[in-house]
Amino acid sequence: MDTRTITTRSGDIAVADTAPGDGGRTAFFVHGVGTSSHLWRKVVAELSGERRCVAVDLPAHGGSPGRADYSLPAVAAAIEDARDALGLGAVDLVANDTGGAIAQVYAAAHPEHLRTLTLTNCDTQDNLPPEAFKPTADLAEQGLFAELAAAAGADPELGRPGIGAGYEHPEDIPLDTLRAYLGTAAGTPERAKEFERFIASLRAEDLRAAEPGLRKLDVPTLIVWGTGDDFFATSWAYWLRDTIPGVTEVVEVPGAKLFFPDERPGDLVPHLRRHWAAH
Repeated sequence: MDTRTITTRSGDIAVADTAPGDGGRTAFFVHGVGTSSHLWRKVVAELSGERRCVAVDLPAHGGSPGRADYSLPAVAAAIEDARDALGLGAVDLVANDTGGAIAQVYAAAHPEHLRTLTLTNCDTQDNLPPEAFKPTADLAEQGLFAELAAAAGADPELGRPGIGAGYEHPEDIPLDTLRAYLGTAAGTPERAKEFERFIASLRAEDLRAAEPGLRKLDVPTLIVWGTGDDFFATSWAYWLRDTIPGVTEVVEVPGAKLFFPDERPGDLVPHLRRHWAAH
């Protein structure tokens, strides 16, 4: 997907934005740490004839510049600023990985700006960072991650094992996808340092602080969860179901891993269509 940079009240941010679809409704997609809007390209390709699709590049990812504050509330505010700058009304928000944590914070703060919410495998409650990601988060906290990230940014093949942990078939990840992720997040030493700061800024307490708002959230919410994920156990999908009053359904995707929206878009798109049609 081609991206463009928009100016918002809190700074520039890159978005991939398709032409408006029928009915004027907009699907708004948020990725997580280490990927980019590229994650959603196959999902968007299937849906773009039906509705406007906007996929944002988080700060310090993809085409978006870095920022001073990478806390979950600050990044959720950046998402709100992008929605506002694009002149969108209430959106159908879809999120994955750390983007799901951001979406939870966003939903708790701005339920009026959501038509629906869809969460795929993501950080939940105090599972941030997840156990499998803690070694990376610890390196970022110690200021030791940027050099490793820059090496992968210069040669994305070095990052295949790390990104590949979120795929069933890491050997099949196209090189252009690795470049879209690592080549943009860590393509220069300066960029790698911002990427490191982003990871080091993620705090479980920021996500837990959104829980009171989630417990009042009546926005129609769909949970679609890959059961083969090494980062986010399926039990977290049911924690979300039991916490968010608006949850209408939990869909398990057998064997799917974290980045199944890229690897198995056909296991997400029909559920999105059904969820949106029902609400």
